[in-house]
Amino acid sequence: MSAVPTDPATPPLLEARALRKRYGAQWVVDGLSLHIGPGECLGLIGPNGAGKTTTLRLCLGLSAPDDGQIRYFARQGGGAQAMPADALAIKARLGVVSQFDSLDPDFSCAENLRVFGRYFGLPRAVIESRVAPLLEFAALTHKADVRPSELSGGMRRRLSLARALVNDPDLLLLDEPTTGLDPQARHLMWERLQRLLQQGKSILLTTHFMDEAERLCHRLVVIDHGRKIAEGRPRALIAEHLEPEVVEVYGQGALALAESPLTALAERTEVSGETVFFYTHRARQLLQALEAHPQLRTLHRPANLEDLFLKLTGRQIREDG
Repeated sequence: MSAVPTDPATPPLLEARALRKRYGAQWVVDGLSLHIGPGECLGLIGPNGAGKTTTLRLCLGLSAPDDGQIRYFARQGGGAQAMPADALAIKARLGVVSQFDSLDPDFSCAENLRVFGRYFGLPRAVIESRVAPLLEFAALTHKADVRPSELSGGMRRRLSLARALVNDPDLLLLDEPTTGLDPQARHLMWERLQRLLQQGKSILLTTHFMDEAERLCHRLVVIDHGRKIAEGRPRALIAEHLEPEVVEVYGQGALALAESPLTALAERTEVSGETVFFYTHRARQLLQALEAHPQLRTLHRPANLEDLFLKLTGRQIREDG
């Protein structure tokens, strides 16, 4: 997604400064700062255990930071609401979708929306005026009287998103919103999130899916071990940290190429599993040389966010996830 036009003078909807949080002897968030402006989607990406969910919990006031500040809805000329001191006022303008569904199993889809609206103290008439449009937005009009247990995983995630919109929030905080969904359900969820951005909503999103991050996010914050290690627009980060072209080679005998003279035809070579990755500015000579190995399969493609993620955080699976 292209960068959303922003005025540097426009105050951020959310600004976190130098957040730190420790559990036992481990700092799970360590000096992290981020901000999100009006109409912007900010993606928070990192390996399992990097501190993404803890950061969201801090921003939501569900856990108290050991150090740092969290401020919401700053105004021109100064002044902002602080978390947790102004938690009630802040949460009235937030929408939240957690990793795990918290829908009430005893209520229908429509009733889930009505009950949640009452939590915000919304007048009954206001709630009723929003139920049908939100069900339509979630593509669940035909499921209005059905309980969540009768819905597919994708339908439940869309109902959770609709419920998070019942108070017409300015800012949405979404923790892994498409985890566990099949490709069709993920694409439908993406379309709904893009629609919200077009309506001027702001979104803070955590995700493990790099295609999701590149499709939805105007900016990314990459974190590892609780620290920010990169920040910027997706394509700008790729251009800053990676060679533009990638050649993947796999098949019988591919791994031997990682120690062969072919490595001189690439700026960087990596091995993951049974695949050799050549990162280069000009792939033509390398591809020509690979024609001498017809038993191997090759894939020539542009560098992407997954390459960036793996370069910055490593290819090894973490023991904590």
